[in-house]
Amino acid sequence: MTKKILIGIDTGVNTGFAVAIDSGNGGDLQKVECVSITQAMANITQLVAEHGKENLKLYIEDARLRTWFTGGREKAQGVGSVKRDAQIWEDWCKEQELNYIMIHPKANATKTKADVFKKRTGWVGRTNEHARDAAMLVFRRIAKH
Repeated sequence: MTKKILIGIDTGVNTGFAVAIDSGNGGDLQKVECVSITQAMANITQLVAEHGKENLKLYIEDARLRTWFTGGREKAQGVGSVKRDAQIWEDWCKEQELNYIMIHPKANATKTKADVFKKRTGWVGRTNEHARDAAMLVFRRIAKH
């Protein structure tokens, strides 16, 4: 089986970015970090050059599908920003003709604490909440192209 490159994106000003390789047993984490949206897009462009579009799939958390919110005006502005970022990601994937899927926030194991994340995934590098959310989009996921 050809290796499939799975890319997890947690949208926002601090973009969670994770790369996992599925060789038939589900996504094995290779990279878990927090970057800017433009850095994430540059990383994906590099992965396309290395592995080809046909071997990549993006899993992007779609904040536009989120219907529950807490907090005041500042939180609402942040939510609007994250929703806009989800639209930017979807537009960019279409323009680049990338294989992607927008994931409902409820369908991801979000807000995993660092110690639980390390235990569950075996990842020992430093992470933040955004990076962990991105990683959980692709960890042990079986690639379906």
